[in-house]
Amino acid sequence: MSAYPNVVEPSFEEVFRTDYRMKGRWKEDFFGNGHPLVLELGCGKGEYTVALARKYPEKNFIGMDIKGARMWVGATDALQNRLNNAAFLRSRIEFILSCFAPGEVSEIWITFPDPQPQQSRLNKRLTSVRFLESYRTVLRPSGLIHLKTDSDSLFEYTRRVLLYNRLPVRWCTPDLYQSALPDEILSVQTCYEKMFMAKGFSIKYLQFTVPAGSPLREPEEKTARNILAG
Repeated sequence: MSAYPNVVEPSFEEVFRTDYRMKGRWKEDFFGNGHPLVLELGCGKGEYTVALARKYPEKNFIGMDIKGARMWVGATDALQNRLNNAAFLRSRIEFILSCFAPGEVSEIWITFPDPQPQQSRLNKRLTSVRFLESYRTVLRPSGLIHLKTDSDSLFEYTRRVLLYNRLPVRWCTPDLYQSALPDEILSVQTCYEKMFMAKGFSIKYLQFTVPAGSPLREPEEKTARNILAG
């Protein structure tokens, strides 16, 4: 993908404990406009990046993932269909603060991330407090975060984090396709989503914001259960 004009692959040295050269400059220097910037984190094959770019030409979209073989599918699709508002960033999401400036991002999509079920890997979950603090930094005020997952454990964990920290939840459903929510965008199905649905799993969806405020905290298990029960 190094020859693709819609793919950016910074080296480790360019993002580790330093600011990447595109930080704060994506709209002007990469896309050549001032349109809102939307991220798909852990984009895989980039189904949402491509679908969103096709539907919303007035916005810029970046799919971010470390796995280039999967990302190649979406990058090729966008290139062949001349979607100039779709790009792909091959880097670890841990480096999001090195790649994007405070308030530079308007919206974030997290589509079927690894649920990281082991308690010892809690801080690897893309909706853990560690990552939410980073999202809060790069998002503009009131910027939306979307989570789609088949994982009951990740869905409930994220709900606990949001409730415990009193973060505003716009939508929450444990079964997206049995709710009144699905539309042209929410109904975009990734390869993983199709696989999970074929196995009979329901698709969960959360839409929320992370406003500025006190530092976020991971909920204690007992307190989290009481919050959910209430």
